[in-house]
Amino acid sequence: MPSTNNVQNTHIGAQLRELHGAVLDILSVMNQPQRDDVLISEAGIKLDRALFPLLVVIERFGPIGVVDLADRAGRDYTTVSRQVAKLESLGLVNRQGNISDKRVREAVISEAGKAMTDRIDAARERLGSGVFADWEPDEIGDLVRLMRKFADAIKAGPLAPGKPD
Repeated sequence: MPSTNNVQNTHIGAQLRELHGAVLDILSVMNQPQRDDVLISEAGIKLDRALFPLLVVIERFGPIGVVDLADRAGRDYTTVSRQVAKLESLGLVNRQGNISDKRVREAVISEAGKAMTDRIDAARERLGSGVFADWEPDEIGDLVRLMRKFADAIKAGPLAPGKPD
């Protein structure tokens, strides 16, 4: 009986290319600075566009060190360090020592920063709800479940930080 591995591998390869294309489309849209401007305006906040994504990542993943934050943002850590200092001067984040290594300073969201990210979340929900207007609730649930599964697999996969090539 002939093997179906080559047919399956070809099919999976095509699906992976399609998935990669979809992820690139999503990233391209999400990385457009104009979209951040719209979200900032909708949230009714005053914040430099360069600081906006860092504040959100600190709220979601903090306490977080500058190196980890820079990696997540795709920016140089020296630039991120200056930007975190700016967020701190605005009262949106606090800096604290890491519990296990006091040499490492971590950013954590402040009460004012959390209030701002709550406004951003509400604005994102208002603006984003139109994307799913024609979706069935179970389709949205499936997307959320599968995206989480995909994100977890990527984080643990062979290209994950700290994994050998």
